[in-house]
Amino acid sequence: MHALVADLVLPSDASMHVMSAMETSRELLRHSYYRYEFATVAVTHSLFALEHVLAERLAVDEPLRELIKRATDTGLIAADLGTELDRSRLLRDKLTQGAVTSSALTPVGAITMVRAVFDAVSLCLRPTPVAEARAAGTSSAQPVYQLVRLWEEHCRAPYPAGFRGVDIEGVELILLDADVAGLVQRELNGGLDGDGIALLWACIADLDKIVSLVNEEYCASFFERLRAVAGLIAARHLPTAT
Repeated sequence: MHALVADLVLPSDASMHVMSAMETSRELLRHSYYRYEFATVAVTHSLFALEHVLAERLAVDEPLRELIKRATDTGLIAADLGTELDRSRLLRDKLTQGAVTSSALTPVGAITMVRAVFDAVSLCLRPTPVAEARAAGTSSAQPVYQLVRLWEEHCRAPYPAGFRGVDIEGVELILLDADVAGLVQRELNGGLDGDGIALLWACIADLDKIVSLVNEEYCASFFERLRAVAGLIAARHLPTAT
C-alpha cells in the first residue's frame, strides 16, 4: 500500500484545513491493508478538502454536487474528472443514508477515487489566469486579463433559476452557456482552432438572437455578460488592419 499511495502528494500551497483532510485520507488508505473499511472512509474524508477548495475557488456556497457540476461546466476540471469526483460524492451520500457500509470499496478502488480528489484540488490551487496575466505585466497580457476577469465574474454568478432546460427560438440556454465556457477554456489554453472559431461565431449569433428576447432581468444580464465574454474572444481572432 505504501507504493500505491506514494504519488498522492500534498499541495504545498493548500490551507491547513485542506492539507489535514488530504493527509488523513492518504494515511487511511495506507492503513486500509490492515483495516479494509478504512478505504471507504478515506474517500469520504477526502471530500472535505474537495468541497472546501471548490467553494473557495468558485466563490459560491453550494452543495458538493453543484460545486462539481459548476467546476465541470466552467472548464475548471475536465468532464471525466468531474464524473469520478461525483462517484465519490454519491458514495458518501449512500453512506449517510445507510444504503452502503464502510466496506463498500476495495483499497485499490478507493485509491483511484482519492487520486481524483488530489488531482482536482491541485488544479483548483493553480494560479488563476488573471494572476498570471498580472504577473506578466505586458501590454499583450491585457486582453487576456480582460477576458479572464469578465469570465471569473460570470462564473461567480449562479445560473438563472428557472431557466434550466429552457430554449428560446430553438436555442437551449444552458447548452449555450456551456458551449461558451468550453470556448473560453480552449482560448486560454492555447487558442481556438478553425472549428472553435466557427463554434464561437455560431454562439455569438445565438446570443444576439436570444438576449433581446429574455424577459427576466437577471437572466438577461447573465447572457449579456456571456455575450461580452464571447466578444472578447472574437476580438482576438479578427484580422489586423492593413
